Amino acid sequence: MPDETAFQRIVARLDYPMHIVTMAAGDRRAGCLVGFATQCSISPPRYWVCISKANHTLELSGAARAMAVHLPFPDDHALAELFGSETGDEVDKFARCEWEPGPDGTTPVLTGCPRWFFGAVVRRVDVGDHVGHLIEVDVASETPGGSSAAGQLGFQDVKDLPPGHDA
Repeated sequence: MPDETAFQRIVARLDYPMHIVTMAAGDRRAGCLVGFATQCSISPPRYWVCISKANHTLELSGAARAMAVHLPFPDDHALAELFGSETGDEVDKFARCEWEPGPDGTTPVLTGCPRWFFGAVVRRVDVGDHVGHLIEVDVASETPGGSSAAGQLGFQDVKDLPPGHDA
């Protein structure tokens, strides 16, 4: 077994990209800030998104057929705080931001986040204190004016945010 304290010190210094994931099932919507996510296939295009079991969003993620994954810029701190520090069992996050229905007509797409992609959830896997969701991407969008030179919101940008729920 690895020294968990040493492992935590090592990963605390990483600056992995942060994502905002949104979903819907029926008339319910949910979304959260996610740090454990990565592309995992080129063809077909697939993305792996892990949601904490302590997160309010996890309940809806089991019923959601699809998810939208948003890639915020470093200056999107307020949006990250909304989806990372507030919890959907206490507030309606979508009443506090601008969004529109995504490609399926129900999944929220955050209009304040110009880079996003969307796809069906094709598999869910219990990976410990998180549940992994394999998304097969079928729509991607980058609003004109968005720039890859603007960077990506990273873990180091948001590590000071208090979580909506403890991990």
